[in-house]
Amino acid sequence: MKVDQKGHTTILRNTQGDCNIFLEKVTAQYATFKNQNIVLNMSDDKDITIKDLKLFAELSKTHKKAKKSFVIVVDGIDFNSVPEKLTVVPSLLEAQDIIEMEEIERDLGF
Repeated sequence: MKVDQKGHTTILRNTQGDCNIFLEKVTAQYATFKNQNIVLNMSDDKDITIKDLKLFAELSKTHKKAKKSFVIVVDGIDFNSVPEKLTVVPSLLEAQDIIEMEEIERDLGF
């Protein structure tokens, strides 16, 4: 797992290719970046499935309750099949845009 800090956002990159191992590492180190917006960059994993993404639902729910953004970057999946409770986008640029929009909404009290 590779970790990049960019301002108020932490980008975690899956370097293993295994979603279960990545989830374990993110969960184990969650306290380190729980006060940041989190982007999980899984765009290198071409075999990722909707089932794999659903593994991150509980972590996403916990993070969003803390009024922080949780975005997963994946390329090459059917975005219409992604559960609504997960925020999944095809690029890092779109992830940053989502975070900016969600921060504006939080600032306005939505």
